[in-house]
Amino acid sequence: QVQLVESGGDLVQPGGSLRLSCAASGSLSTINVMGWYRQAPGKQRESVATLTSDGITNYADSVKGRFTISRDNAKNTVYLQMNSLIPEDTAVYYCAAGNRIGIIRESEYNYWGQGTQVTVSS
Repeated sequence: QVQLVESGGDLVQPGGSLRLSCAASGSLSTINVMGWYRQAPGKQRESVATLTSDGITNYADSVKGRFTISRDNAKNTVYLQMNSLIPEDTAVYYCAAGNRIGIIRESEYNYWGQGTQVTVSS
C-alpha cells in the first residue's frame, strides 16, 4: 500500500505562484509513475502533469510553460510548481501514484491522495 498526502493549496491572486507537495509513504519501491490531476467544479478530473521513474515528464497543454513537476527522492515527495496562475487553474488538485511504467491513463493509477484546494481569484 502507498499513502499520498497533498499540501500547499491556497487562495492566490492571478499571476501568482504556488507549490504543491505530495508526500508519499508505504511500499514506494512499487511506484513507477507519479501524476498530478485536478478537478474544477462541474468538470471532469483532468491530468495536469506526469513524472515517470525515468524522469520523463508530460504536461497538459493548458499548463505547459507555467507548471513544473519534480521530485525529491530523499523526502519521498513530488512537487508541482505552478506559476502565472489564472482563474481557470482553480480546482482541487490530486496526487496519484501508479505501478505501471510510463505515461499512463487516469484509470491505471493505483493510489490517490485526498486533494488540496487551489483557488485563483482577485
